[in-house]
Amino acid sequence: MTDRLITHLRHVDLAVPDLARQQDFFTGAWGLTAEHGDTGISFLAAEGSPEQYVVRLRQAADKRIDLIAFGAASPADVDTLAARLAVSGVTLVSEPGVLQTPGGGYGFRFFDNEGRTIEVSADVAIRKHRKVEEGESIPVRLSHVVVNSADPEGTVAFYERHLGFRLSDTLMHPRMGEMMWFLRVNSWHHSMAIARGPHPSLHHASFELRGLDEYMRGTGRLLRAGVEKIWGPGRHLAGNNTFSYFLDPHGNTVEYTTELEEVDEDTWHPHLYDFSQPEVSDQWGTANAMNEFVAQKSFNDPDKGLFVAPPV
Repeated sequence: MTDRLITHLRHVDLAVPDLARQQDFFTGAWGLTAEHGDTGISFLAAEGSPEQYVVRLRQAADKRIDLIAFGAASPADVDTLAARLAVSGVTLVSEPGVLQTPGGGYGFRFFDNEGRTIEVSADVAIRKHRKVEEGESIPVRLSHVVVNSADPEGTVAFYERHLGFRLSDTLMHPRMGEMMWFLRVNSWHHSMAIARGPHPSLHHASFELRGLDEYMRGTGRLLRAGVEKIWGPGRHLAGNNTFSYFLDPHGNTVEYTTELEEVDEDTWHPHLYDFSQPEVSDQWGTANAMNEFVAQKSFNDPDKGLFVAPPV
């Protein structure tokens, strides 16, 4: 495993056939703020986050993950990581340089082992943000992104070997074997997770709320608005975070969460949890059962953006 040059998760970029409908969902029911935009593209911020945006939406013929973006501490670290990846045979989509997205910065893009576009950047301008107040049921930040993988062992190995991600916990099933790997880039239990699936795709994107009250208020607001809930509310064992999973207008799973565990990286030892035990999926016992319906929704459609670089 290489030393870690990635510091945190920045944003997830999604291409969708109906940009207006998707933007209305994220800025209305979901609670993000449209911060920047241009023809066919929209940058959405979380009020409590210093990131320029946490979701980028782009009008496209096909639904896909455009990219997942992470931060680095300095341009020198960006250059070091890009050089290491190139030497290891990883395909660079773009060489390190000045970014043309909101906040600027210095970064590069590459394909991971399954063809997802990943961006790493530094020196992005800090967005003027604010403290989310008590009772405000809107996202504070992008918490984590989970992807489905047809080769999860290979994908986990890629992120550990090349990017310095560390394993926090693993979920397994007595009949199906290991099914989900939680990976961290800082003290948060996970910023990314890899799930075993029939094809590469987005499993879900998760958004942190201020606290339990705000999380439940947000969950209730979405239910009252008629947004389709597929799982929750409940509290996972791995990560100890709450969960309410909903479907966006294009069938992507999005999550409200709070109280994601922070670990002591010097002493943490990964657990292997059997998710056939009900308390592993949901400590509270309040969520609907994890079943084939929930799993199938989270498989999502096959990602059509693999090894295809998105527009800048």
